[in-house]
Amino acid sequence: MGAKDKFDNKAEELAGQAKEKLGKATGDEKTENEGKADQTKSNLKDAGEKVKDAFRD
Repeated sequence: MGAKDKFDNKAEELAGQAKEKLGKATGDEKTENEGKADQTKSNLKDAGEKVKDAFRD
């Protein structure tokens, strides 16, 4: 996996965590759920990149 992909996935995950915490703090379930979705999407992309790397080796 390229360094840029790792960075982008981590940035998206951290943004999702921040959004989730903001939603919890403000009682906004929509924002909280969006943050969880962003984290899940980031984790799925990361897993896909790892699978690609496994087949390259």
